[in-house]
Amino acid sequence: MTSDANHRSFTVDTQELGERLDRLFSLRYSDLSRSRFKDLIKAGNAAVDGVTNMEPNYRVQPGETIEITIPEPEPALPRAESIPLDIIYEDDALIVINKPAGLVVHPAAGNWNGTLVNALIAHCGDSLSGIGGVKRPGIVHRLDKETSGVMVVAKTDRAHRGLAEQFAAHGADGKLDRVYVALVWGVLQRRAGVIDAALERSSSNRQKMAVVRTGGRHAVTHYRETDRLPRPPESPLVSLVECRLETGRTHQIRVHLAHIGHPVLGDRTYGSGFAASASKLSPEAAQALTALGRQALHATMLGFEHPVTGEKMRFESPVPDDFQTLLTACIHP
Repeated sequence: MTSDANHRSFTVDTQELGERLDRLFSLRYSDLSRSRFKDLIKAGNAAVDGVTNMEPNYRVQPGETIEITIPEPEPALPRAESIPLDIIYEDDALIVINKPAGLVVHPAAGNWNGTLVNALIAHCGDSLSGIGGVKRPGIVHRLDKETSGVMVVAKTDRAHRGLAEQFAAHGADGKLDRVYVALVWGVLQRRAGVIDAALERSSSNRQKMAVVRTGGRHAVTHYRETDRLPRPPESPLVSLVECRLETGRTHQIRVHLAHIGHPVLGDRTYGSGFAASASKLSPEAAQALTALGRQALHATMLGFEHPVTGEKMRFESPVPDDFQTLLTACIHP
């Protein structure tokens, strides 16, 4: 008997006389179900003595050489969906969009449809070249589902490689610059600083990231407090903070700000301990925070070097209306 990941063959024993072909495969190879072998046989992937056999109920005879080829699994390709996009800029190589809160970037478990990738496939159509051999948009960075703001996506292999290199360098080469704005709880002791704290998946909740002292992935966030709200003579309860990323880890800004004791307003994952703080806000601000229904975090600026022309590019995105309503309510209690 010979076997590898894709092709398996053996000679039928006397004890296997009269066994169904699909059942015999399932008895010999327990890693696949009988129904899966049945489908493979019907698809023409099985042979008896070198002759293709597409009958799952074929009764085998001793001495026959039985073979089956198992094709490599193909990744599910997202389908095109007509979803409106707020396009800031587009050319043959890339597209820059203003992502709304609530839009998932890439299809994954629980979100196979209705994503930015589905929308881009529909919008770009034949203008997409074969990124990795498949016509699809090249995602080089992501924003959390409930984070809004500016994003760039590649439309060609060349653009994908060039942008990926810039994001991998995280601005160390002077090409990439990313700015986020956030409303956070409390007043920062230092109005500007650097949070250098490694991150990894939380051992207690795999859906969350956590700061770790040893191991983890290097993560650095530069922050600057730009306003304290409400303004004097009222006592401030909230700070408006600008963040620049030196690295780009999952949930990085949200985890880092929570780590220094100032989680983002509306962040139910990393700021649940501050939920009671909403009672200290003015009625208008509390209502605006409830209406926001998400973390008050927005990607407001993205700068990079065009991967084809080398031109310096800079795109800005104003905060969306729900964020602005909350900001205004916090300024004027």
